Amino acid sequence: MVVRTRFAPSPTGYLHVGGARTALFSWLYARHHNGQFVLRIEDTDRQRSTQEFVQAILDGMTWLGLKSDHEPIFQSDRFGRYSEVVEQLLAEKKAYRCYCSLEELDRVRDGQRQKGLKPRYNRRCRDTVDCDYPERPSVIRFKNPLVGSVYFKDQVRGEINISNDELDDLVIARSDGTPTYNFTVVVDDLDMDITHVIRGDDHLNNTPRQINIFEALGETPPSYAHLPMIVGADGQRLSKRHGAVSVLQYRDDGFLPESLINYLVRLGWSHGDQEIFSIDEMIDTFDLSEVNRASAAFDTAKLRWLNQYYIKESDNSRLALMLAHRLKKFGVKFENGPDLIEIVDALRERAQTIEEMAEMSHYFFHDFDEYEEGAAKKHLRLVAMPMLEDLLAGLQKLTNWYPAAIHGVIIATAESHGVKLGKIAQPLRVAVSGTAATPPIDKTVALIGRAKTLDRIERALRYISARKSGDA
Repeated sequence: MVVRTRFAPSPTGYLHVGGARTALFSWLYARHHNGQFVLRIEDTDRQRSTQEFVQAILDGMTWLGLKSDHEPIFQSDRFGRYSEVVEQLLAEKKAYRCYCSLEELDRVRDGQRQKGLKPRYNRRCRDTVDCDYPERPSVIRFKNPLVGSVYFKDQVRGEINISNDELDDLVIARSDGTPTYNFTVVVDDLDMDITHVIRGDDHLNNTPRQINIFEALGETPPSYAHLPMIVGADGQRLSKRHGAVSVLQYRDDGFLPESLINYLVRLGWSHGDQEIFSIDEMIDTFDLSEVNRASAAFDTAKLRWLNQYYIKESDNSRLALMLAHRLKKFGVKFENGPDLIEIVDALRERAQTIEEMAEMSHYFFHDFDEYEEGAAKKHLRLVAMPMLEDLLAGLQKLTNWYPAAIHGVIIATAESHGVKLGKIAQPLRVAVSGTAATPPIDKTVALIGRAKTLDRIERALRYISARKSGDA
């Protein structure tokens, strides 16, 4: 048997982390078993499905590297097939036309609620013989078995047994002829030879209904695995305040796809104590038996830590291209500034995202308007003025503008004033960058360049003088 899994998002919204994890687990399971992975776009909801959401799903999957083994399949292209199977079920008396109006159905449900019963369709039209009123709209309902139960062994949740008494005769085709979710899923999984359905546990209630349709068609259902919910740190359902944004938003915020993939695979799955996984390691070790039944908590801080790890491990040239994209977004003209690869090398130990790296690097390319208030108050003081003046003179004489030479001038100035390196490095750092946190000061000064560095030290001296006279 060739293992075939699928990811079947509905294009009524963007691809979020929950869907991305489902896609990843399905993709990994197929790859682990040398099988095939299918992407199916469930776009039968014509009112809510949009091309924008379709494209966002495709772009998100591409960015994450979750490549399908076939071109994406769209349910909207398969309406003819669904109609064919509906007619088959009608002909075999496994489905029937229901002419009950919405008002009638509401009255029935209200009566059931008043009696403390579970509201459901009362099967009024189920056994009506030759009930055919062409002038009246009708839906088509599946004849769910009246006795027995649905048993299946979920690969995550274990044995599940649902009595058919709990299931009603669900609508498989609306009055306008459009098929419904639970029906189309079965037809698609059947036609596409899907062997394993891996999805969120919010679909667990749908599974017995779908299994009954499979059996009505004389087919064996696939194996199911229902993944636990992803929640926020507070235990509540994941929302935007927890970080549940579009996958592409993480891309735009400067996360690397491998960091998000690594983070998602650990949401509800583990392999010993290992935290860092390459794609090959994920494929080799992934197994549904190691998926936890408990909900997984989304931790943005851990995702950022992972992203920083991958930034440190990534190629400088690749990061430089990403940095260039974000600098353009900020309107920073970097073409005549220092080499972006050198900027990346200087900042990669400090930035948790490429977005942060871009924000940290502005002073390398253009002058800043103000100093950080706390940094200036602490370091641009009168006591620093003589040291900065001597440092300025030493740097003005420097002919080789390289970190080692710059470092020598800074050390010599500190020694001549009898202070430790930090006592001069911090005022210099604030003077040239506007902030107290930069890469090593000699490397920072080298990247800023000779002209900008000298100008900024002179500006800092004027600032200190103004503070002395009370004008700052």
